[in-house]
Amino acid sequence: MPVLESLTELSHTPERIVSLVPSMTESLFDLGLGGAVVGVSDYCTRPEGKLEGISRIGGPKTIDAAQILALHPDLVIANREENEREAVLALAEKVQVWVSFPLTVQDVLRDLWTLAYLGRSQQALMRMRLLETAVEMAEETLEEGSGMRYFCPIWQGQAGDTRWWMTFNQQSYSSDLLRLLGGANCFAQRQRRNPLAADLDAAVAVEPGTYDRRYPRVTKSEIIAAQPDAILLPDEPFAYSQRNVEEFRSIFAETPAVKQSKVVLVDGSLITWCGTRLGLALSELADVFRAG
Repeated sequence: MPVLESLTELSHTPERIVSLVPSMTESLFDLGLGGAVVGVSDYCTRPEGKLEGISRIGGPKTIDAAQILALHPDLVIANREENEREAVLALAEKVQVWVSFPLTVQDVLRDLWTLAYLGRSQQALMRMRLLETAVEMAEETLEEGSGMRYFCPIWQGQAGDTRWWMTFNQQSYSSDLLRLLGGANCFAQRQRRNPLAADLDAAVAVEPGTYDRRYPRVTKSEIIAAQPDAILLPDEPFAYSQRNVEEFRSIFAETPAVKQSKVVLVDGSLITWCGTRLGLALSELADVFRAG
């Protein structure tokens, strides 16, 4: 059967759901569908205290298809970024699979509204109205061109003597969310180039083809040249900690972010989890781009 591009294609409310996506697992419980969840990935951790007794079916890249099918789900939720395409397509031959791929805050709201309607919970619908209102209010308070310039690494590594940091451009959910909070992505226009040496300006890039260009790897000189006013260090997917804050202050001492003491640790799930955690992000990160 074909992979579902939208939950609106479902003909009935699912009664047995397997979620391979941590943010969607949390959202299912938040929107009244938690009772239908029969399987989750090993990386699903929220909501805390509500996943005991639910079958674990492997990590995002190592899902156990046989175990999933043994649970007799009528819906499997996957994500284009987090799960292997071949594994998802193989599952879709046996069971209904929805592959989420939100790129904006509005995409997330659309998916959450569909889940809320499927759950048929008045409490979930009220929660969605409040969330949508919060997003609308955030949009209304934005001033064109006034965002605080930021750099937000999500991974890091080294190629020979060259250190690099992976970030995201404007075609990602994370960038759109931080825009809504008053941030201006320093690398909004930067496209990823393959191979790695090309991204680091040490080789010629191959044709874009099908690889994801939204996550460029940038160098120290690029970051300093971008002159970010804030540097956000999330604790996932790379586990940045206070030790890294001190390191960034040293490496990027020439940037306004360091001079203005705006190198800050943030909860990575608030930036990268595309689900009901959006509401928490709007409240918890409301001050991250305020001066002073």
